[in-house]
Amino acid sequence: MTHNHPGTLTACFLILCAATLACAEDWPRFRGPNGSGVSNSTGLPAEFGPKKNLRWRVEIPMGRSSPVVVKDAVFLTAVDGEKLVTLALDRQTGRTLWRREVIRDHANKIFVGNDASAPTPASDGENVYAFFPDFGLLSFDAAGKERWRVKLGPFDSFYGMSSSPVVHGNTVALVCDQRSGSFAIAFDKDSGKVRWRIERRRATTEAYSTPAVYAPQQGSHQLIVTGAYRVDGYDLETGENLWWIGNQGIYPIGSPVIFGDTVIAVGTGADTPEYPSFDSVLERLDANKDGQLSREEFDKDAMMKDHFGWLDTNNDGIITRAEWDQKRQEDVTEHGVTGNRIGGAGDRTASNLVWRYKKTFSNVITPLIYRDVLYLVKSGGIITALNPKTGEVLKTGRTKDAIDQYFASPVAADGKVFLLSHSGKVTVLKADAQWEVLSVNDLDETAQATPAIADGRIYIRTHKALYSFGAVP
Repeated sequence: MTHNHPGTLTACFLILCAATLACAEDWPRFRGPNGSGVSNSTGLPAEFGPKKNLRWRVEIPMGRSSPVVVKDAVFLTAVDGEKLVTLALDRQTGRTLWRREVIRDHANKIFVGNDASAPTPASDGENVYAFFPDFGLLSFDAAGKERWRVKLGPFDSFYGMSSSPVVHGNTVALVCDQRSGSFAIAFDKDSGKVRWRIERRRATTEAYSTPAVYAPQQGSHQLIVTGAYRVDGYDLETGENLWWIGNQGIYPIGSPVIFGDTVIAVGTGADTPEYPSFDSVLERLDANKDGQLSREEFDKDAMMKDHFGWLDTNNDGIITRAEWDQKRQEDVTEHGVTGNRIGGAGDRTASNLVWRYKKTFSNVITPLIYRDVLYLVKSGGIITALNPKTGEVLKTGRTKDAIDQYFASPVAADGKVFLLSHSGKVTVLKADAQWEVLSVNDLDETAQATPAIADGRIYIRTHKALYSFGAVP
């Protein structure tokens, strides 16, 4: 039997603790650990900007994906012309460690407000996995060596595929919801071999949310997916559709958030059609009176012209009455932010829906649960705090110095909640049921990516650059 000196045991314990802390401080996927948006980091500054508490700023190619942070690197994806780019930057300095490029082999024509690098990469702690809808899924090791690639697409998604890959155990999972042919797929993380693929036939509209992983007390881990009209739970090992909950709304962009045995989901919808009748639109725009709308005619509507391809579902260059009425009716459905019990078998709509909130929320933004408070953000700088167990409203207010559009989701650490607006204003809240605005920091650059937090730093991507902010001694 070997006897260890107490000092050796202490040293081993400290090394183990350091390793554990390093893992805890990683931000390995969209919105960090299991998509929670929460970090254990401390010492984060409430005030920062180009001239305050800036550790570094580096210009990077355009992209709407969020940064992820693993060990010594920050990983991002971007688009540079026809090149689809995966970047690794040094976490401490922002220096480029490596850059890998692939040429897109097909180009999905998508909405002007999105791009081909919207999905955020994910990591297993060593390797990185990047999904480009115009190419497929790629894996690189920590040094930037390509491990494998799987071609995927082309996809039928006007607003652009935005769901990000997630890694759990030996599995990389990806959800590809589109107008037709939606599916969920899982790969072996080391070989890229398909482990399972499930057709999502009920997912009949586009959806953009990134799944989360739920660990039950017994049984396999589950992949929790929000899509058209429902939340689904899949066995992560086999892909079996274990249960689902309907009446969830459509077009989810915000991702599911796990809170104990509850999943919080968001979906848009309406009680009555939000769009005018086709006859009223024809009267205004149908110049040649042929009872349909060409792109040239539709372009006369300044508010809607960029959305022509969403209404022209068969891509024939004409919007017909049938296409218009389909879009007009599909969002007449239950909707809102919902709290749902996870588990059971089959259709759990009647039994597992716990609460619903339909007032001040955005289906674009993922909710945040931090210190048992659920935070919702809506364009206009409207912030609502709810009880995540009951949906009870705790406080609704506004960040008055950042009344703006919001696309990025809130993140939290160190008793603070960080909200990034489209024009680059970062509101910092004191985390509490009766939250307070601590500061508003202006980066003066357009931003849509959700920030990352790791090891006392907050990483913010704008359309121009990546920033690292941390308390400067």
